[in-house]
Amino acid sequence: MTQSGNGGQCECTRTGCSHRGRCPTKLTAHNWHAHHVTAEGVGGPNTLSNCEALCIPCHQNTASYGRS
Repeated sequence: MTQSGNGGQCECTRTGCSHRGRCPTKLTAHNWHAHHVTAEGVGGPNTLSNCEALCIPCHQNTASYGRS
């Protein structure tokens, strides 16, 4: 997944999602996306340190989901 050592779990801690604290979803080969913490479109680098592993529902709840 990412360098953060997420233990195979979604890394989302956003308050706008349906969970409290860290998302409890266990990630599998088919239920996660890599998310840029700072979007490339606003100058964020395309590096592992700027990425987090999110389950698909949490990724869809990010402000930058679907933008280039």
